Amino acid sequence: MSTPSASCPALFISAPASGQGKTTVTAGLARLLRNQGKVVRVFKTGPDYLDPQILAQASGQPVDQLDLWMAGEAYCRQRFYEAAVEADLILVEGAMGLFDGEPSSADLAALFGIPMAIVMDVKGMAQTAAALVTGLAGFRDDIRFAGLIANNCGSQRHRELIEGALPAAIPFLAAVPRDPDLALPERHLGLVQAEEIRDDLEIRFEAAAQALEAAGLLNALATLSPVSFSASTEAQAAVSQALAGQTIGVARDAAFSFIYQANLDLLAQMGAHVRFFSPLSDAELPECDALWLPGGYPELHAQALAANTAMRDAITGFFSAGKPILAECGGMLYSLETLTDYAETTHTMLGLLPGHGAMRGRRGCQGMQTAELPEGPVRGHAHHRSMAEQTPEPMAYGRRQRHPAPGEPIYRAGRLTATYLHLFFPNNPAAVARLFSHGLGNDSAPHDSVLSVSAQATAASPQIEESSHAVK
Repeated sequence: MSTPSASCPALFISAPASGQGKTTVTAGLARLLRNQGKVVRVFKTGPDYLDPQILAQASGQPVDQLDLWMAGEAYCRQRFYEAAVEADLILVEGAMGLFDGEPSSADLAALFGIPMAIVMDVKGMAQTAAALVTGLAGFRDDIRFAGLIANNCGSQRHRELIEGALPAAIPFLAAVPRDPDLALPERHLGLVQAEEIRDDLEIRFEAAAQALEAAGLLNALATLSPVSFSASTEAQAAVSQALAGQTIGVARDAAFSFIYQANLDLLAQMGAHVRFFSPLSDAELPECDALWLPGGYPELHAQALAANTAMRDAITGFFSAGKPILAECGGMLYSLETLTDYAETTHTMLGLLPGHGAMRGRRGCQGMQTAELPEGPVRGHAHHRSMAEQTPEPMAYGRRQRHPAPGEPIYRAGRLTATYLHLFFPNNPAAVARLFSHGLGNDSAPHDSVLSVSAQATAASPQIEESSHAVK
């Protein structure tokens, strides 16, 4: 039986470094094509939470994170295939510089044959920009380059100097004008969350779309050849209904929003009923069998979290009843006794886990790691600018991707599992099922070390509902 395939034009938006304008260009291009009635499916390389929020609003379509190490080739292949079936264009926004990381954005582009456009902030240089792009384009011979998008271009003459210095093999795709109204606002650990500035983003999306149209980028897109994406037989393997009949409460509001859609899809596919609630504004938990407290920005809402004593009592009661709780990064900080914010004000938190959290300026920790859980290993990543002190002895540590030193500590108190690591559930559905099951090591959960996500995961979305008071 032949493997299904689908063809669709695709473009990988890359850059020589962070801060070059990749997200601005990707979002503006997605909005431009959406305004023309096109279906644009956008993906983000790496374990990023904030950029996908921006890109989903710009494109009007869900945005998945793709990482060859964290998610695996089969998962990425299946997501591309599903997108190609329905989309007029696939856009992939890279992470950092195109060759940074192992695996890098270039590795993903090369594996799936997606041409790369280089976005470069050309302010303060002219012919040198052409030299840099030429060097990037010649660094590897397995990458097909679509050309250069010159961001922050000062004038028509500025464009001519750069374009004239480019070799014939590297097209000049567009010059994005130097305009502060196009740039997306930033905050610590990345971009501001889309929900906080939705109206402002709409203005910037439309401005960027108009600028890219005026720059002639649509003409360049018209020359893109379709890329063939095949389905993954491995990713189509069924996941058992290991969480059938269980309800999982998921914290989601301005304080807790670092949630992979792929994680929600997997929980639903395994039969779980997902209900969202807001630790900021709800007075009680939804009826549920397990809780997931994901990451986010609790330090920016610590006063409100501390003041919501009804919710704190509800969660501590849930913990005392011996029900499963997964607390990741910001969720772990919320689980500690106190949290000290950037203003050095200390706030009372849940107290499920002994210890005290505190923010620590601009220095942070990040990196890809495997959470070595008793239920099984689950890959994920860490990215935080806080510290947890006076905590108990960890039950385990994360295993770093390429370094022998111990990674983030993993704590367990009763049925609470708390860590700075953000887990990517599809990496090991069997372990995740056991983590959220009523009984630790539930025999009804599958015990294969790695199972893959079915292509039909999103079909289970009707099982996901909002709490009546959840912040949206």
